[in-house]
Amino acid sequence: MSKALELLVSELATGQLEVVDLTFTLREDSPIIVLPPEFGESAPVRIERISRYDAAGPAWYWNNLSFGEHTGTHFDAPVHWFTGRDLPLNTVDTLPVGRMVAPANVIDCSAESAADPDFLLTRAHVEAWEARHGRIAPGTWVLLRTDWSKRTGLDYANLGDDGAHTPGPDAEVMEWLVAERDILGFGTETIGTDAGQGGHFIPPYPAHHFLHGGGRYGLQCLCGLDQLPAKGAVLMTAPLKIHEGSGSPLRVLALVPRAV
Repeated sequence: MSKALELLVSELATGQLEVVDLTFTLREDSPIIVLPPEFGESAPVRIERISRYDAAGPAWYWNNLSFGEHTGTHFDAPVHWFTGRDLPLNTVDTLPVGRMVAPANVIDCSAESAADPDFLLTRAHVEAWEARHGRIAPGTWVLLRTDWSKRTGLDYANLGDDGAHTPGPDAEVMEWLVAERDILGFGTETIGTDAGQGGHFIPPYPAHHFLHGGGRYGLQCLCGLDQLPAKGAVLMTAPLKIHEGSGSPLRVLALVPRAV
C-alpha cells in the first residue's frame, strides 16, 4: 500500500477524516422535476416489495425499483443537455472514473437565499469568496450552499403560478466558472442546478447549457453542505453505470478534515 493510501486509511480510522453523507434517502415521496404538461415527465420513485421472509421468499428480502434518472440526489452527465450531446465520454457509463473523486469549494449563500428564494449567485459573489478563501482550482467542484435542503414538502419545490422559485446561478457566472475556472462541476441543494426561474435566462437554464456543453457535471438535491468547510473537502461522486445514461441517483460522500 502506498504511503498516501496508508495515511488515508489511518486518518479515517482515527477520525482525523470524517465521512459526511450529502445524500437524501431515495423514497417514494422524493421530489421530482415537474415540466410543463406538453413535455415528457419523470416517473415517481416506486419501491415494490418482491419478498420479505415470506411465502414469496422465505429467507430473503428484496425490492423492485423504478425511478427517473434525475431523481433524488442525482448526477447530470453532459449528454443530459443538447449542448453536450455530441461530446465524447458524455454518458454515465463512459465517465472517466478518475473524475469521481475531486475537491470541493463550498460557497455559502444561505443567508441570501433565506431572504430571497430567487437569489442568484453572480461572478461578484464568487470573486468575493475567492478573495477570502483562494482561487477555485481547475478540476474541482463548486457547491452552492443555500440550506434549501432543510425545507420539506411544498416548501422545497416552492412552486408558484409562474414556476419554481428557488436559488441558483446566473448565466454569466456559469459561463465564467466553466471557461475561466475550468471547474469539474456544479452542485446545488435544489431540484436542479439552475435557479427555479432559469428558463427565462439567456441562454435558458445556463447551468445546464454551459456545464454540459463544456463536458462538465451537475449534482442536485444535495444536503448537509453546512457540514463542509469552504475548502478542504473531497467529494466521491460515482453515478450508477447505466448504459448510455444521462444521469442517475447516487450516494455523494465527502471526506472532511475533522475540526480542531
